[in-house]
Amino acid sequence: MQVGKASIKFEEPPIIESMASVVGKKEGEGPLGKLFDVVEQDDMFGAETWEKAESALQKQTADLAIEKGDIRKKDIRYLFAGDLLGQLIATSFGTVDLEIPLFGLFGACSTMGEALNLGAMTVAAGYADKVLAMASSHFATAEKQFRFPLGYGSQRPLSSSWTVTGCGCVVLSKHRKDGIAAITGITTGKMVDMGIKDSMNMGAAMAPAAFHTIQQNFEDFHVDESYYDKIITGDLGEVGRSILLDFMRNKGHNLDSVHTDCGLEIYDPQSQDTHAGGSGCGCSASTLCSYILPKVKDGTWKRVLFIPTGSLLSTISFNEGESIPGIAHAVVIEHIG
Repeated sequence: MQVGKASIKFEEPPIIESMASVVGKKEGEGPLGKLFDVVEQDDMFGAETWEKAESALQKQTADLAIEKGDIRKKDIRYLFAGDLLGQLIATSFGTVDLEIPLFGLFGACSTMGEALNLGAMTVAAGYADKVLAMASSHFATAEKQFRFPLGYGSQRPLSSSWTVTGCGCVVLSKHRKDGIAAITGITTGKMVDMGIKDSMNMGAAMAPAAFHTIQQNFEDFHVDESYYDKIITGDLGEVGRSILLDFMRNKGHNLDSVHTDCGLEIYDPQSQDTHAGGSGCGCSASTLCSYILPKVKDGTWKRVLFIPTGSLLSTISFNEGESIPGIAHAVVIEHIG
């Protein structure tokens, strides 16, 4: 099942059996607002702190994905999940009541891609019949940890993105003849560091990693952009998308008509002041479960390359003047039928 340098082509593709998306008020006011399962009007999610709010967001989304699939919680063997916070506290505190064995993941905003990579491999190899793959982010927790306290009122540059308050969760299953979509292949990304140090320009930091992973996918599977109905990156935003398209064009690939980005789909640039677009683990995760998978299920898109992107910085590395490595993990998602 190994293909090329960094990819796997599944002989018996894992099936996405169920999915759920829960987002905050701002996301519900965007172009995808009517597609999310739940739009919470209270960004505190009834909790006392922002961090507890993100934990509540994860628990609600996981419960909903399980409920929508009419699945017994005890039949789910593993949970692959993560968030942006130090020591994954949104995930570790938010999922404790699920009582499902947990692999806590940190891939920054690429975490949903990492979860799908690992979950699909686990199911395909026979180590589990069903697993959950999930990722979340929250605007307030991310701003508090990585930038400035919300009350500070700092001015954001136009290259900055808006961290999505949202969560997406899917159930991956082995023994199913039907379902929402199939994961037929994956390409696991490597860290790519181009020396970017501007934490307010995540698109520039992540675009080289997206370029490398897409190129690796093309090489490993011996395909090009025409093989996919849509190539969808995670949260490059307007700045990162422009860089990615330039990089691909220099390699002889024109992605202009086939590419879109979750960070551009989730907010309306005209009516919502998000500058470069959306970001955060919950950006690609919630967009996948509300917008992308339904289009694959109904056959609008027969084959999609989904590539969540992440910038691997921390408060410590940034304060010490380190550059920001990027990473991107690709998932080949296909229509069933």
